[in-house]
Amino acid sequence: MLHCHLAMLRPGALRLRGLALRGSPRRPSSAGLQEGQESPASPPEWKDRAETVIIGGGCVGVSLAYHLAKAGMRDVVLMEKSELTAGSTWHAAGLTTYFHPGINLKKIHYDSIKLYERLEEETGQSDCFHGLRSKAPYCFHALILTEGLKAPWSLQDEDQRLSRHLLSKSVLFSSYLFWLDPPPPHETQRAHPCCVQVVGFHQPGSIRLATTPVRVDEFKYQMTRTNWHATEQYIIEPEKIHELFPLLNMNKILAGLYNPGDGHIDPYSLTMALAAGARKYGALLKYPAPVTSLKPRPDGTWDVETPQGSVRANRIVNAAGFGKELFESDLDRISDHLEAAMEMIPVLKKADIINVVNGPITYSPDILPMVGPHQGVRNYWVATGFGYGIIHAGGVGKFLSDWILHGEPPFDLIELDPNRYGKWTTTQYTEAKARESYGFNNIVGYPKEERFAGRPTQRVSGLYKTLKSKCSMGFHAGWEQPHWFYKPGQDTQYRPSFRRTNWFEPVGSEYKQVMQRVGVIDLSPFGKFNIKGRDSTQLLDHLFANVIPKVGFTNISHMLTPRGRVYAELTVSQQSPGEFLLITGSGSELHDLRWIEEAAFRGGYDVEIQNITDEFGVLGVAGPYARRVLQKLTSEDLSDDVFKFLQTKSFNISDIPVTAIRISYTGELGWELYHRREDSATLYERIMSAGQEEGIGDFGTYALNALRLEKAFRAWGSEMNCDTNPLEAGLEYFVKLNKPADFIGKQALKQIKAEGLKRRLVCLTVATDDVDPEGNESIWYKGKVVGNTTSGSYSYSIQKSLAFAYVPVQLSEVGQQVEVELLGKNYPATIIQEPLVLTEPARARLQKDGKKTNLEKGPSRTTKL
Repeated sequence: MLHCHLAMLRPGALRLRGLALRGSPRRPSSAGLQEGQESPASPPEWKDRAETVIIGGGCVGVSLAYHLAKAGMRDVVLMEKSELTAGSTWHAAGLTTYFHPGINLKKIHYDSIKLYERLEEETGQSDCFHGLRSKAPYCFHALILTEGLKAPWSLQDEDQRLSRHLLSKSVLFSSYLFWLDPPPPHETQRAHPCCVQVVGFHQPGSIRLATTPVRVDEFKYQMTRTNWHATEQYIIEPEKIHELFPLLNMNKILAGLYNPGDGHIDPYSLTMALAAGARKYGALLKYPAPVTSLKPRPDGTWDVETPQGSVRANRIVNAAGFGKELFESDLDRISDHLEAAMEMIPVLKKADIINVVNGPITYSPDILPMVGPHQGVRNYWVATGFGYGIIHAGGVGKFLSDWILHGEPPFDLIELDPNRYGKWTTTQYTEAKARESYGFNNIVGYPKEERFAGRPTQRVSGLYKTLKSKCSMGFHAGWEQPHWFYKPGQDTQYRPSFRRTNWFEPVGSEYKQVMQRVGVIDLSPFGKFNIKGRDSTQLLDHLFANVIPKVGFTNISHMLTPRGRVYAELTVSQQSPGEFLLITGSGSELHDLRWIEEAAFRGGYDVEIQNITDEFGVLGVAGPYARRVLQKLTSEDLSDDVFKFLQTKSFNISDIPVTAIRISYTGELGWELYHRREDSATLYERIMSAGQEEGIGDFGTYALNALRLEKAFRAWGSEMNCDTNPLEAGLEYFVKLNKPADFIGKQALKQIKAEGLKRRLVCLTVATDDVDPEGNESIWYKGKVVGNTTSGSYSYSIQKSLAFAYVPVQLSEVGQQVEVELLGKNYPATIIQEPLVLTEPARARLQKDGKKTNLEKGPSRTTKL
């Protein structure tokens, strides 16, 4: 992908200073070297061994070297094939925004900006000095001056007053960095005063503008997702916008999203400051040192080969980017955007474009970088695919450093997991998706958003052709999975909204289908692993906090991190002695597999681990008539006394081999049927045919979410992740602290329990109107934000909104009143006894005991399967 950023000046503005701009900007040199010279900033020594080798000298790679070295890691080596910032870093726009629509990346942005604010003081790196003291290209600040706006300063005035004025008034103009080579003779020994205060870092704030009601809704949606974070952000009215930026055409402005701390930084100076810090703390930055070969060794180490020699590394981090030079300018491609900008800021119509930077940047299919260890290759980490590397560099460097040093991620950031992509991610898919993501960069970001380029991939279930004409499909790790089904006469279009939209009524029908009759759902995207071998039981006992199920049985188990956080939730079935089937969600397939493989290698367990995800399809059959329908198709006794809840058996359904587990995420009577992928369509058709008398029908993942919330079933990635421990998430039933095995996280969890919890997951009913909670909304109490929702939906049983939320322990009692912020309004919410609706096994037990069941009142806070 390409990007352009423009520098604009009123005619003659440069002449006031007596400087002429010559040609396109050039990449600044790390130390003003000629080809083949050794950098004086890169010491001549060579290390044969390294704890970590980082490949790539852009801002991200140098940030990681800085953080690892500062944290105390010895023998950190960074290798760059040419010179620092030689890739896309040097021509980056350098925008630094607190704002990000995602939840977890807000933390990355925050950490980056807080680092940049203190970096110059810590490292002693002053903007421009490094280049001026060598013979590198000269940097100076040029300002946007516009017709009719008198500049209240002299461009020759270089005292501290000017510096302060430039920084405080930058809302009226922007500063850009230009490179001249060679510098004017009289400028080589001194720098502009505004360049020596900070590392080229300016924070004038930013305002995102809403010109349509739906964009105002988006701002309100983003506010509730930000209020429980540290980021300072406000919605401001047109009058305030005009006060902050009087040059704006206010005709279409409805509101603004204001981030006072947003700004921009000089990418070159930032990288040089990080490099100075990395060297200060003991890292070796070697360039030019192109890596010519990477050779993995049986013990998990790597041989990193370069023309200067080889380095044995305990781990490598691939932080390489684009090393291509600039492209020719092509303003025709962005002419519509330029015209729109001039319409919004009329004074730009009288400005001249004096410089165009048209350079390559990297884009992943979903616009997010890939950060973390890679599945299938030991001790191989990546930090690549950054379309916005400057704002991500500081935070990602810290994130990866913490993970490498402590053995677990410091917080949940699964959306950047490199293992979210797999073999299904072809070149054609990547190209189509990257183009779409780039083009959609500034569109309205809706909840439940779907993007359609590059779909379907080769990873479709055996039911895709059967179902695609009667449902709205969602994209899950390469798979197409039904979200909701429509009937003749219903609106079938994709209509995203911040409020209830065209899927609301159909999903209600699917809910009733499962609760009153029987429904079928395609669950093929589940991640599926087969583990067997002499040490399989010991490995799983070490990995999981729950006990290992007996042969023929299933349980829900959690893998914890050393700090006692929930790394993953899986369904574990022992099919035969020492042979296990593990099931996880589609989005965490390789994420979980990598953790399991790493534990097996590290512990020396004699096991065989197979990823069978693509080989098997899964159908879920659930509802009060599920047993009756399936019994028509098999001689296997499916009665409650013979095929008990959480049992697993292998048999034939209408001559098709299946492994059946009596479990359902709906909480109703049901089975999950695992079968060969090529049998999916036939199995589906026979089940649907057998269920005609019972009124069988389809249901999708939207209805499934509503059903599981009513049963108080937690979801990994929402109610539990690497930010939460299982005790505060209400998972005590699945954690066996008294089991003999010393499972990962056991000791940390004992300490957490001893110290007591600070917050707790609760279930809320919310009195809304036409909007329902999705998750990550702010919880308010007495005018203060006290927590956040984790997921939500409409409850079709009580006809109210329902949500999970984390709140302080003192506010977690049943009956407690709080408020949930939705689209700029605080709605009253009440903590309820969970589950809202009893599960089918719980109802059956009460009926056997002769007790009256109440579908809308549960027996305890924790749902016990």
